[in-house]
Amino acid sequence: MRYVWLDEYLLGKAGVTKDLQKDWNWIRYQIGGKMFAAVCLGENDKPYYITLKLAPSEGDFLRQQYEDIIPGYYMNKMHWNSIKPDGNVPDDLVKDLLDKSYHLVLSGFSKKKQKEILENL
Repeated sequence: MRYVWLDEYLLGKAGVTKDLQKDWNWIRYQIGGKMFAAVCLGENDKPYYITLKLAPSEGDFLRQQYEDIIPGYYMNKMHWNSIKPDGNVPDDLVKDLLDKSYHLVLSGFSKKKQKEILENL
C-alpha cells in the first residue's frame, strides 16, 4: 500500500478507535462508535480500498478528477468514496479527505457528545 502512514495518521486524531470487522475483513476507524474511514482488505489481508465519507458534491467532483477514487465500495455511493491504495491520489489530498471525513462524522454528533468524545482521551 502506498499510504503506509495511514494507520498512524488516523490513530493520532482525537477520540479515534480502530477494530477489525471480521465479517467484511475491514479495518474500521471510528469516532464515538461511528465509522469515518476503513481499509478494506482482500486476499492475504492486502489493502484493496481505503473508504471514507465526504459531502456528496465533493465526492462526485473528486471521482471525476481521479480514476483511483470510486463510489464507496459496499457503502452508500452518495456519501462514501473509496480510494485505490496503490493509486495516484497524492498523499496530501488523501490526508485532507481523511480529515474531512473525520470532521463530517464528528459534526453529526450533538455539541455535548462532541465535547465528551474529545475530552475522554
